[in-house]
Amino acid sequence: MQKKFDQIKERYQTSDNKHVRRIRKLGKKPLFTIPFATFMVLLVLVVVGLMFSTGGKPQNIAINDSTVVVLNYDKQERTIPTRAKTVGELIDKLDIKLHPGDVVEPSRGTEIIGDNFRVNIYRAVPVTIVDGDKKTFTYSAAATPRSIVKQAGVNVFPEDRLNLLPTENFLSESSIGERVVIDRATPINVNLYGTQVAMRTHAKTVGELIKEKKIKLGKEDTVQPVKDTPIGPNTQIFLVRKGTQIQTVEETIPAPVEEIEDDSLSFGATAVRQQGADGKRLVTYQVNLQNGQEIGRTKIQEVVSQEPVKQVVAKGTHFDINSDKTALMTAAGIPKSQFAYADYIISRESGWCYTKWQGEAGSCRPYHGAPSSSGTGYGLCQATPGYKMSSSGSDWASNPITQLKWCSGYANSRYGSWAAAYNHWLSHHNW
Repeated sequence: MQKKFDQIKERYQTSDNKHVRRIRKLGKKPLFTIPFATFMVLLVLVVVGLMFSTGGKPQNIAINDSTVVVLNYDKQERTIPTRAKTVGELIDKLDIKLHPGDVVEPSRGTEIIGDNFRVNIYRAVPVTIVDGDKKTFTYSAAATPRSIVKQAGVNVFPEDRLNLLPTENFLSESSIGERVVIDRATPINVNLYGTQVAMRTHAKTVGELIKEKKIKLGKEDTVQPVKDTPIGPNTQIFLVRKGTQIQTVEETIPAPVEEIEDDSLSFGATAVRQQGADGKRLVTYQVNLQNGQEIGRTKIQEVVSQEPVKQVVAKGTHFDINSDKTALMTAAGIPKSQFAYADYIISRESGWCYTKWQGEAGSCRPYHGAPSSSGTGYGLCQATPGYKMSSSGSDWASNPITQLKWCSGYANSRYGSWAAAYNHWLSHHNW
C-alpha cells in the first residue's frame, strides 16, 4: 500500500520536475537581452523559494471536487460524477422528471458526501385506496400502507387498520394493481373518573372496550352504560369511582422506531419509509388526603387513549470496498470490518482531504502548510491541533496514511472502536 501511495506522490511531483527541467534547458541557451536574463533569474529564485517554503516536499495537484454517485432509476444503474451538494440538486441537474407518487431515497435534502453515494428513484405504481364505500385511485411508490394513504391525502387515525392487498379480480374489485383497504375504528367518548377523552376502538360492546383498553375496574367502580351495550359512533361511556378523589394525567407515548437494513442505500444514509406519531395515555391516580391536603397518591391504572404509530426507517448498509480510500485504510491498519464507520466519519470531517484546515470550503487544495494554532483542526479526521498527529509520524502534515494511523488510534483509545465512534458521531455530529 505504501508503494502505491509513493507512486501517487511521484506522479504529482512529475509536473514540478518538468517545470524545473524546462528552466534549466532555457538557461543553457544564449540570452539575448538583459531584461530576459533578469526575468529568468527571478523565476529560478521563485521556484527555489517555493521548494524551501514547503520543506522540499512535492506539491500535490488539487483534487477534483466532484463526487461519484450511483443512481438507480427506470430499471437502470448509472455512475455519475457530479458537483451537486444534495440529492435534490443532483436530480434537478440531470433533469429527471418526478411524477406524483414517486419516491426518492434518501430524501432530496440529503447531503451527498463521499464517492459511490447511492440514490434510488422508485416510480409510482397504480394503487386503489378502499375506504368503506369510497374508492380513491392513486399512484404511489411508498413502502407502507400508511405512507401510501398519507401520500394520497387520505386522513387515517392511529387505531385504523390498513391492509395492503393484491387485486384478484379487476371486474369485481374495480381496481388494478394493489389495494389499501382501510378498516376504520369507531370514534367514542369516555369519561374516565371525571376526565373526558375522545378514543377510537374496534370493540363492538362496552365490555370489549374495557378489555381492549386494559381498564382495571375496582370494587367500587361503576360503568355506564352496562358492559353488553353495543358501541356506535360517538357513544358516551362513564367510568365512576365514588367516595374517592381521582386525578387523571395525560402522558405522551413516544413513537416506536423500527430500523430496517437496506443494501440499496449507502452506509450511513437513511430513508423514512413510514412517518411515526406519538400516542397518548391516561394515567389515573387515587389521591390520598389528610385534613383536606394531599399527602400522597396511588396509581390505579394506565389507559392508552391514542395508539402510537411506528416510524419505519431504512438504514443503508452498502459500502464500496473497491476504492482508493479502502487502500489507504488497509495501509493504516484499520480492520476491514471498521471501514464503513471510518469512511463515514472522515467523509464528514474532511471529505477525505488530508490537507484541509478547519473551516476551509470548496475543493481540496494542494498542500499549503499545516496550522500551528492549537484551536485549528487539520487533516482527514480534523485532529485539533493538527500537530498531535506527529505521534504517528513526522510526515503527519502531508501523508494520509500517517494521519489515518493517528485517527485510528484516537478512535480506539477514546471510544473503543470506529463503530463506537460512529455511534457517537451520529448523536453529537462530532467526535
